[in-house]
Amino acid sequence: MDDLEKAILISFDESGAIDSVLKSQAVSFCQQIKDNPSICRICVEKLCFCKLVQVQFWCLQTLHEVIRAKYDLLSLEEKDFVRKSVFSMCCFGAVGDGNAVRILESPAFVKNKLAQVLVTLIFFEYPLIWSSVFVDFLPHLNKGEIVIDMFCRVLNALDDELISLDYPRTPEELGVAARVKDAIRQQCIGQIVTAWYEIVNLYRNSDPELCSGVLDSMRRYISWIDIGLIVNDAFMPLLFQLILVDGGSEQLQGAAAGCVLAVVSKRMDPQSKLSILKSLQVNRVFGLATGERDSELVSKVAALITGYAVEVLECYKRVNTEDAKGVSLDLLNEVLPSVFYVMQNCELDSTFSIVQFLSSYVATMKSLSPLKDKQLHHVGKILEVIYSQIRYDPIYRDNLDMVDKIGREEEERMMEFRKDLFVLLRSVGRVAPEMTQMFISNSLASAVASSSETNVEEVEGALSLLYAFGESLSDNAMRTGAGLLNELVPNLLSARFPCHSNRLVALVYLETINRYMKFIQENAQYIPRVLAAFLDDRGIHHPNIHVSRRASYLFMRVVKLLKSKLVPFIETILQSLQDTVGQLTSADYKSEELSGSEDGSHIFEAIGLLIGMEEVPLEKQSDYLSSLLTPLCHQVEVALSNSKELNQEDSPAKIANIQQIIMAINSLSKGFSERLVTASRPAIGIMFKKTLDVLLQILVVFPKIEPLRNKVISFIHRMVDTLGTSVFPFLPKAVEQLLAESEPKEMADFLVLLNQLICKFNTSVHDILDEVFPAIAASVFKISPVDAFASGYGTNTEEVRELKDLQKVFYTFLHVITTHDLSSVFLSPKSRGSLDQIMQLLLYTACKHKDITVRKVPGFRSFIIETFATNCCLYSVLDKSFEFRDANTFILFGEIVMAQKVMYEKFGDAFLIPFISKGFSAAHSPQDLEGQYRQRLQGGDIKYLREFYQLLIENLRLQQNGSHVLR
Repeated sequence: MDDLEKAILISFDESGAIDSVLKSQAVSFCQQIKDNPSICRICVEKLCFCKLVQVQFWCLQTLHEVIRAKYDLLSLEEKDFVRKSVFSMCCFGAVGDGNAVRILESPAFVKNKLAQVLVTLIFFEYPLIWSSVFVDFLPHLNKGEIVIDMFCRVLNALDDELISLDYPRTPEELGVAARVKDAIRQQCIGQIVTAWYEIVNLYRNSDPELCSGVLDSMRRYISWIDIGLIVNDAFMPLLFQLILVDGGSEQLQGAAAGCVLAVVSKRMDPQSKLSILKSLQVNRVFGLATGERDSELVSKVAALITGYAVEVLECYKRVNTEDAKGVSLDLLNEVLPSVFYVMQNCELDSTFSIVQFLSSYVATMKSLSPLKDKQLHHVGKILEVIYSQIRYDPIYRDNLDMVDKIGREEEERMMEFRKDLFVLLRSVGRVAPEMTQMFISNSLASAVASSSETNVEEVEGALSLLYAFGESLSDNAMRTGAGLLNELVPNLLSARFPCHSNRLVALVYLETINRYMKFIQENAQYIPRVLAAFLDDRGIHHPNIHVSRRASYLFMRVVKLLKSKLVPFIETILQSLQDTVGQLTSADYKSEELSGSEDGSHIFEAIGLLIGMEEVPLEKQSDYLSSLLTPLCHQVEVALSNSKELNQEDSPAKIANIQQIIMAINSLSKGFSERLVTASRPAIGIMFKKTLDVLLQILVVFPKIEPLRNKVISFIHRMVDTLGTSVFPFLPKAVEQLLAESEPKEMADFLVLLNQLICKFNTSVHDILDEVFPAIAASVFKISPVDAFASGYGTNTEEVRELKDLQKVFYTFLHVITTHDLSSVFLSPKSRGSLDQIMQLLLYTACKHKDITVRKVPGFRSFIIETFATNCCLYSVLDKSFEFRDANTFILFGEIVMAQKVMYEKFGDAFLIPFISKGFSAAHSPQDLEGQYRQRLQGGDIKYLREFYQLLIENLRLQQNGSHVLR
């Protein structure tokens, strides 16, 4: 064993016993050998005399790499040597003396690599340089199985590496593939097909595995060779003999079925295709699909049946004559029962393609309207297939009910799997609506009639059919109860299944009722049944919390839809929900149950929608609301008064209880409009004001508890919309408490609230904003950097993300102020000190911020030109309070002049023209001064500009007698 062989063995070692340094040295040594100019000869010599498979594989891999990357650099002598050596190895010949190693006796992975090397030579040399490669190979097949096997490996490698379009190809590879295929078709494909036929005939009994390999290679080539070479009186009978033989090799049977499928799938003229499909008599193999479902043969036959059906349907759609369509339809009618059987009983990777086929079939059948008995029969079978396919496997029943990891994964898988089946169902529903409704009705009736608790999957499947079918119905059909809906929906509402305690059954039952609510809307006599379904143990009182929470949400949607039609039932509903309401807001409520969007708060929103309607008499409305708000507020007050006595163990539970109460009140208030609580029924508004006053105390007692703070802010948002201007008396207290906390996230939440106030009330919030803006600006500049955030590894922390979010919200806040006529806040005596910092921040952000979306400061350009320029640079200095003799004022004046210079350089006439036309003209400036200002601004001397601008302002003051009102 020489050094190269040792190095190869070390580099291939996967045991972990080799020292990593030694292994690295071995890899480096092998790489040095690869760079040797004589590497091709070195590799061939090793292949001739070394029996180590690692060395053989390395040498073949190296040859492949050298030919692929350096073919044009090899000499003619080297190319000839490599060509003859590789070909001889492939044909079981000896390279060198008679004692040479035979590579074809090596393991499969070595022979596959040898085939890849030969195919690489074919890529560069066939047919222009080495035109006889295939013709020369064929005589060697007489050497027996070992060379036949290698020939198949070469053909497979040629398909994988060059011809098959299953892999992405470069334009060069596509060109070479076309050249190679054309040459094979012209030169030797007939000889190759003859060899395939003779080999299979000769070895079918003695070596079925070899024959299977030959047929697998042939299958790959059928798509681009002359179909007449295969579809003839010799080859097709042989293939069907192989498929239909009793007790034969399933591998060989499956390989023959694969070849027939390749024939069936070959692209050609539809009329010619139809003639071939008819002549094949594929119906001979249909019975094989009923074999053992897990066998490879059944899988291959199933693929043949479905592929054949797809092609027959395609012929039906493409042929033009009535006779041809009739033949296609007959073949379709013949194969469809087997397709249905395959889909229901066979394990297939191609279920999706079968669904596509059935969808295409249903779409095609639209042209036959009205459907004939045969087609109606097939449509019924399609519905049976859908029903069987959408049902869960009973082995997952407990997992799905408990919602463990396995259950969640199975539910997600089935949800994805059902999508195409439900699309198919809706297509069938459009083609044969009566039959579809009848099928669903019968499935549901059968599920209801079953007295067993073990029919969970059947019931869930039937309900899912009805749910999915509803999506295909028009609003009008839904409302009028088209077809059997007049029976289906009432039966659904009355249904009680033995397995109703199952989570999936209960959920799909409620979802289905919700889907058909438009029918209920038009048929109010069924409202009591709907309420019963949602309020009893089928819905909100279901023992499974996932069901009861979902039922709460769906019930809220029912209330939104039916609204005033539920007024007569309010008493009944509230009485039924009394225990649920108490449970959700009790001190024993577990905080871990607060998960996701279905946390139980929807039940309060539903109640709010019910009692918040103007159709409810005022007295009853007040009683209802008071009976809910009073105990809830009392709970909060008690918790706040006992806050100092809370120990570490009780604290989380108490806080969770307060949190849930706030959420409940918030949801409850959604049912009350601003008009109702402020205009038509102010007494209701007073109740919400008292509630707000109580909840604001939470900010005082628990200022640092983030979940409570967030919930209170959310409630303030809600009260702004509900109480309108009536909320103003409560804002100072709220603002004071919220402003006390200056952490980034808390400040961002506070700014969002202020944005809502500004957008809703505009200039009415001027005084509040004027009071808090200096503190907001100071806090933001204190905790948020003006320049860039640090970047790089470890800088994207939660703290940095919160600061970035705060900065974005602050920009929005400034934009909202300027677009709601509140710009004067920036210029008030309290806020003027922050103006320079704000401008520096905006300018920096607009020019240099790393986040391009942030650079686009909302309304920045218009704010600068229309608001900042005139208000800050002109009107503010026209006011007599701007005293030039004051040193600080004079410095500020210099900054104002510099700002004008910067704005002109940045925006040009877009700044200058509005500034002169709107600003100077409004101040009654003489035109000659305007012209001089333009000249000075365009000049380069900032000192000269400042002196002139001061003179201009003083003249304007004299002219106006100081009467200009600061804007």
